[in-house]
Parts: sequence; C-alpha cells; structure tokens
Amino acid sequence: MSAIQIKALTKVFSGRRGEVQALGGVDLSLADREFVSVVGASGCGKSTLLSIVAGLIQPSSGTVTMNGVEVTGPGRDRGVVFQTYTLFPWLTALGNVEFGLSQEPLSRTERRARAMDELRLVGLAEFADRYPNELSGGMKQRVAIARSLAYRPGVLLMDEPFGALDALTRTLMQELLTTIWEEHRLTVLFITHDIDEAVFVSDRVLVMTNRPGRIKEEIQVGLPRPRTPAMASSAEFRELRQRVLASIRDEAMAVMNTVEH
Repeated sequence: MSAIQIKALTKVFSGRRGEVQALGGVDLSLADREFVSVVGASGCGKSTLLSIVAGLIQPSSGTVTMNGVEVTGPGRDRGVVFQTYTLFPWLTALGNVEFGLSQEPLSRTERRARAMDELRLVGLAEFADRYPNELSGGMKQRVAIARSLAYRPGVLLMDEPFGALDALTRTLMQELLTTIWEEHRLTVLFITHDIDEAVFVSDRVLVMTNRPGRIKEEIQVGLPRPRTPAMASSAEFRELRQRVLASIRDEAMAVMNTVEH
C-alpha cells in the first residue's frame, strides 16, 4: 500500500528574470511505514518537492495523493519539520508540543499527558518547563519533532532538519530519529544533503537530477534495524555511500561541463 503517490509532478516559478522550472516530472511512491530520503545537488528541487507534498505550495502540473486522497493544501495527516525550529518563544517546550494538539478532541489533561509522552520519547521530559531561549539547537529541534508527532500524523516530512546542528549533535539526532521511527512506524520523507545521514536513516535513498529535478536513481538500503553507529564503518555502508556519492557527483560534473562550454 502506498502512503504517498506522486505522479508527473512539475513546478515552474515565475519571477522578474523569467521562469525557472524546479521540477520536471517527478514520479514517486512511498509505501506505508517506509523511510525514504531524497538527496541531490543544491538547487535540484528537493525542498520544492517536500513543500508540495506538505501542501504548502501548489504544483504546476501533476498530482500528490495521500492514501488515495489528493493533496490540495496542508493537513494534519502530515507532520512537517524544517531546518529552522519554528517554536513559539513565549511557550515552554511542553506548551509548544501541546499547541500542536489544540485541534484534537482531547481534554486539557489528555493533551498534557500526550505532549509529555512525546517529550519523553525525544529525551526532554525534564526540560518541559523550559522556554526555547533556554534550550540548545538540538533540544529545540527535538521539541519541534515532538510537536509534529503529538497529533499522530501518518506521514512525517522533514526538510534538512539537522542541517543547522554541529556534527556531534547531528549524529545523535540521527540515532534518535531512527529510534522514533521504530516507536511510531510512520512514513517519512526526509530531505538532506548529507549522504551518510541519508544512508543511515533510510530504507531507500532517491537521487535527484539537476534542475529541473526528477528522480534519477533509487538505491535500496539493506542495513538491518535498529541502526547503530557501528554500521557506518561496515563495508556495506561504505559501498552504499559511494554509490550515492557517485550518482550525485555525475550530476554535479554535468553542470560544470555545461558551464565550461
């Protein structure tokens, strides 16, 4: 069963300097409870693709369906986590997560209990009463993830969620994300420019072409779960990493050759 079905998706942006085609016909499906990463050179349309699936922008043509229902705008069947933390500074960590439940048919006690459950899952129960300016970058992103999970979306959409974090925190967040996925078993569409990250967290890695973006190659990741840091030094991991890198590098070289000529 496909949780997400994308067919012939295109997107053209118009500006003072003319039109720019970001997507050139994307066909893609994500199975229920599958974790899929999308990688590619800068400007290939990764974030545009995710924003269309999130319902934040409309495609120029093509369709996105969620469990057979066409996406025409934002919906609570999809949780979205961006690189920026998008937390309300006047609310505590608990308040930010509870805010995500404000439209749910829950009592105040039930909302608080569920919000605390999600904060425990991301390791922040003891920081529930802290405000965003009292939290580190990694903590803020964990609150954002907890808020997106609290209302039980079927799909989690993540656009470079760890891009602003330092290397160690990023590694720890990758491990946490795989743990969260094991707990919730929801479908994840994950945008990243970090090849190691894509291989570590995913069931499949999709490589996009240069603009206009299309799906160039699909790489199955057969690493066992749960994922552990030791896997990054395995021969299988290194082989997968090299395959993804070579595919992206081919696209980058094609751009360079075009510029030179």
